[in-house]
Amino acid sequence: MVEARGKRDMPNELILPAVEVKQAPGRKLYCFAVDGKLVHRFAAISRVSRKEDGGLHGYQRPEVLSHIEGIRDYIESSSPMVPNAIVLAFDSRVRFKAASGVTTTPYSRPGVLIIPLGRDEQSDEQKPGFVVDGQQRIAAIRDATIRSFPICVTAFITNDVRQQTEQFLLVNSTKPLPKGLIYELLPRTDAQLPVQLHRRRLPALLLEQLNLDPNSPLKGMIHTATNPVGRIKDNSILKMLENSLNDGALHKFRKLGSKEADIESMLELLRNYWTAISRVFHPEWGLSTKQSRLMHGAGIVSMGFIMDTISEHIQSTRIPTDLQYEAELQSLRPMCRWTTGEWDFGNGQKRKWNELQNTSQDIDLLSKYLIAQYRSRVMHQEKTPHRTSRR
Repeated sequence: MVEARGKRDMPNELILPAVEVKQAPGRKLYCFAVDGKLVHRFAAISRVSRKEDGGLHGYQRPEVLSHIEGIRDYIESSSPMVPNAIVLAFDSRVRFKAASGVTTTPYSRPGVLIIPLGRDEQSDEQKPGFVVDGQQRIAAIRDATIRSFPICVTAFITNDVRQQTEQFLLVNSTKPLPKGLIYELLPRTDAQLPVQLHRRRLPALLLEQLNLDPNSPLKGMIHTATNPVGRIKDNSILKMLENSLNDGALHKFRKLGSKEADIESMLELLRNYWTAISRVFHPEWGLSTKQSRLMHGAGIVSMGFIMDTISEHIQSTRIPTDLQYEAELQSLRPMCRWTTGEWDFGNGQKRKWNELQNTSQDIDLLSKYLIAQYRSRVMHQEKTPHRTSRR
């Protein structure tokens, strides 16, 4: 039996029969049924966005209107059935009251879930619940021309936004969720994730810092779910970072056998190098990918390999400065064709500047060429005797 009660000027309480399920120490789930038309009264959809200070807020994706329309049409049909439970995260204002004198098991017990039920005009921030999974279904039920539609719900109670985010990632990791959104959420969770997502957590954290740090030459330039005006694709930056973390300049800042990493040193090296890039290739820097292949995936990933090569050559116990990187990059300036002309890769193999694509073959071709050119000039400089001035 569903019961709504409350006094004037006090929020009503929605009392729903529920079952508490203990899955692990400190981990409890609550299973219940509720009219889908009521969910918007106590649960909000937390869409991902950036605060003014650059912090990430929320974790949900924008509504997909075509998907919602399809679900709504089905719900309005003669005999619809939606067996999948939606997942909600409640804060501590929601409480469970166990029933007395009934049969229980070591892992479950019946009772009632007591949910504060605000008024229709209540803001999302005031609602005690968030939709972790089932956003489109809730929207479809809300818009459907039906009186009611009971749905199954699985919920958990926590005041920790990180835990809500973790569950959202785990629930949606096997669904066609936009990858860019997942990458932005990764730095905000410590959950045990699938190997592929775990591998990208550190690169995603570095990307976020490079895109937000006022001292970063890449500030605001990386295209993400919350920064759609960025010129460089997030996946290009992630590939560059992953390559360097695996066996390049950033690798030495990873603590072997530990989950820890020297993030600040990594960021200092990255800021110094890409600052040097922005100076040496100033005319080609900051343009769109159609105007400059330096900003393109092929250019970003290839210049990442150059970062590793130069860092190895300098062999400094300290992080190379932007001026050191700039001096080394100058030797590559004459043969780069980021915006005009054609690349001459030797053996009669030439490409117009805008024919380079973001493919493994083209990235490999460009990277090997640039590395060979750099090493050739380094060897030439080392063999050339330094001139001494005469008094």
